[in-house]
Amino acid sequence: MKIPSWHRQQERDLQSEIRSHLEMAAHDHIERGESTRDAERAARREFGNVALVENVTRDQWGWLWLEEFLQDLRFGARTLRKNPGFTIIAILTLALGIGANTSLFSMVNGVLLNPLPYPHPDQLVTLHESKPNFKNGSISYPNFRDWQKDNKTFSAMAISRGFGYSLTGRGEPEQARAQFVSSDFFSILGVQPVLGRTFAAGEDVIGGPPLAIIGAGLWRRKFDSSPDVLGKSLTLDGKDYTIVGVIPASFDLFLRSTNLTEVFVPIGQWSNPLLNRRGAGLGIHGIGRLKPGVTFDQAVADMDRISRNLSAAFPDSNNNISASLVPLRKEMLGDVQPTLLVLLGAVGFVLLIACVNVANLLLARSTGRTHEFAVRAALGAGHGRLIRQLLTESILLALVGGGLGLLIARWATAATLRVLPQQLPRAAEISIDTHVLLYTMGISLLAGILFGLAPALKTSHPRLHETLKESGRGSSGSRQRAQSLFVILEMAMALILLIGAGLTIRSLAAVWKVNPGFQPDHVLTFGLAFPPSMLKTATSPETVRAYLRELDAKFAETPGVQALSQSWGAVPLSSEDDRTFWIDGEAKPANDAGMKWTLNYVVGPDYLRVMRIPLLRGRFFNAHDDNHVPIVAVVDDVFARKYFGSEDAVGKSLRLNTFDLTSEGTRVQIVGVVGHVNQWGLDSDLTQSLRAQLYLTCLQMSDDYMANVPAGGGTFLMVRSDQPVSTLLESLRRTNQQINSEQVLYQSQTMNDIVAGTLAARRFSIILFSVFAALALLLASIGIYGVIAYLVGQRTREIGIRVALGAGHVDVLRLVLGHGVKMALVGIAIGITVSLALTRLMGSMLYGVSPTDPVTFGGVALILTLVALAACYIPARRAMRVDPTVALRYE
Repeated sequence: MKIPSWHRQQERDLQSEIRSHLEMAAHDHIERGESTRDAERAARREFGNVALVENVTRDQWGWLWLEEFLQDLRFGARTLRKNPGFTIIAILTLALGIGANTSLFSMVNGVLLNPLPYPHPDQLVTLHESKPNFKNGSISYPNFRDWQKDNKTFSAMAISRGFGYSLTGRGEPEQARAQFVSSDFFSILGVQPVLGRTFAAGEDVIGGPPLAIIGAGLWRRKFDSSPDVLGKSLTLDGKDYTIVGVIPASFDLFLRSTNLTEVFVPIGQWSNPLLNRRGAGLGIHGIGRLKPGVTFDQAVADMDRISRNLSAAFPDSNNNISASLVPLRKEMLGDVQPTLLVLLGAVGFVLLIACVNVANLLLARSTGRTHEFAVRAALGAGHGRLIRQLLTESILLALVGGGLGLLIARWATAATLRVLPQQLPRAAEISIDTHVLLYTMGISLLAGILFGLAPALKTSHPRLHETLKESGRGSSGSRQRAQSLFVILEMAMALILLIGAGLTIRSLAAVWKVNPGFQPDHVLTFGLAFPPSMLKTATSPETVRAYLRELDAKFAETPGVQALSQSWGAVPLSSEDDRTFWIDGEAKPANDAGMKWTLNYVVGPDYLRVMRIPLLRGRFFNAHDDNHVPIVAVVDDVFARKYFGSEDAVGKSLRLNTFDLTSEGTRVQIVGVVGHVNQWGLDSDLTQSLRAQLYLTCLQMSDDYMANVPAGGGTFLMVRSDQPVSTLLESLRRTNQQINSEQVLYQSQTMNDIVAGTLAARRFSIILFSVFAALALLLASIGIYGVIAYLVGQRTREIGIRVALGAGHVDVLRLVLGHGVKMALVGIAIGITVSLALTRLMGSMLYGVSPTDPVTFGGVALILTLVALAACYIPARRAMRVDPTVALRYE
């Protein structure tokens, strides 16, 4: 930047005025008889420090800061260019710290900080029913209609329920991900269709017109984005639906980027016979928009009023049932927020360690510049001027490091997105945007000030006489103390991160050791959407049972299949289904709230062979358990203990409340007890209130239930095989084509993948914690190595004298290592103390290990001590090789 001409003129005037003043003073001395040389010297002595007067005068002009800032920048850039080794190390260190922080902040920004992409998102509330065992359970359709009609605090309410349709007539048959929704679903969220319209009021009632809204992805894939798609038909489960609109392909209520819904159908089109039954939840959940000015608490009170009224009007089904409201943002984020904030705090330690490392480098480098700053001070540079110069150099380093860190962050963010849990909300919004760029600039400037301040304060107070006399030799004790303090801080922060990583790793190890109650290896699950011929017309229960037997027989003959079973209802660690009952012989409860609860599994006779669940007592199902014999059931040991105590459950009978619609329920007899399987998660099953498990066999399901199987999504199968998944899946697809070419095999997944999916969030935390801890360990080891190497160089003469006086190699080794170990141990002690407090914040992220686990604390402390010893050993070996003769001439 060029200095303006008016400023150059002021500078010339200042120089001219000072010169004129000195010439007049010298002239006076000459007139008194002094020589010219003595006169000029006396004039300068009387005038004082010329450079200081110039600086004070420029200060009065008001724009001196700009000129000096530009001078500092130019000088700082020249200084850094002269020391390429120091500059590269410092920039790389800062780039790692800033890059890691920027990468994680991009996630925090995208997931937590950016507002939801809906109009007035603070007005959006998710709706559920609170019932026994489920605080946020599913809603019955009749209750929802009453909520809609009677509430005074919502401008609109809607419900949705996931489903799967067999899509035919448009190329290869496939399973389309679908949702049943009520009419206001899209308008509440402010979703505008790409083409056409959304559902109108009244189109969602039972018996309404068969309409469909499709996603833009399906529109492109099946209709080539044709604008005349409106009014065309879409064949779903053999029934034609008229397309009335197309919505954006990326739409998802909870902003997930995987398994997006492709078809939306009015809720009234669901053929489930229990839809209109009050008390049947059926997996339906809702969303509502508060009226302007209505608070969340007011809405809760309003819905409580409605719940009390419904409980009084329908005591059989609604007793002890109430509405449960959760702000959409809170529902969406779940447990993600505390995890991301803990990780953001962890990566902040990495940046602090990087700053301390660079501060140590600057302190060491400042030793060689003490003479430079003494000269500048002697020439009139003020204390603030020197600090500003050093801080400018530090900030320049930080900004360059920040720029490189931004490049590292782009790569790191892309890599991190590949290991994110698939269900992480708003993952598609994670990017390097303007907020992230401003954050990077801010932490770069902050880092520059942070690591530059201590060296600047230390160097800006030169002792002129001693420094100029020594020409910059030596190193002050205070500087060495500052460097040692920095190393102690590095070790403490590295220990904190290592302990955090150690605790998460031990937690995952503890989770993996949990016995899920089954053997997931070599088990594949997949869905079968029945062919349209079974969907277009009503299919008799006997036809469905016969078809299920055919499926079992044909797939059992597939090469590599060792055992297979139908699987409806709940699937361990994947999907949940429950039902209520009472013990046969006891009085029927007066209402649903008084019923007993159990998880519900509807399976085939070979289910135990497929899952390898142990049979504890009695028997499991066999081929003779069909609709022609009394209905039997199998329970798990948790069910047996909870409902029968020390009595043997085998031979007892139950009355199933929702198995059919008869007033006395359906009687089933328990014929066996099996081991418990983890339904809710390897790390969370024990915390759930609903753990009892009931097994029924597919072929004994009621006629009403069986007739609804084809339109209810078909069936799921579980297969055990010793073949590779890809080979097995190809064989199963061939078998499926042989059975019926229009039957769709979909959603294949191994049980190992299902188990791993439940641990995705833990794995994500462990990966990031481990990376941060590794960076911290690397930077801390470099830091302690650098300080010990520097101190060895400064104490070369002392070491030489010790060797000359008879000290051996072991003595020198003990001297150097002792100093390093002392710093490490002090840092470890501080780190352990701080960790005892901080790790308690990780309680929700841990399983099977205490936040103050002594094994983790002790193991990490030992590892860090060994790393510190290794880092100190290299300079210690150099110290052992010091030649006394050379060392005594060193300075």
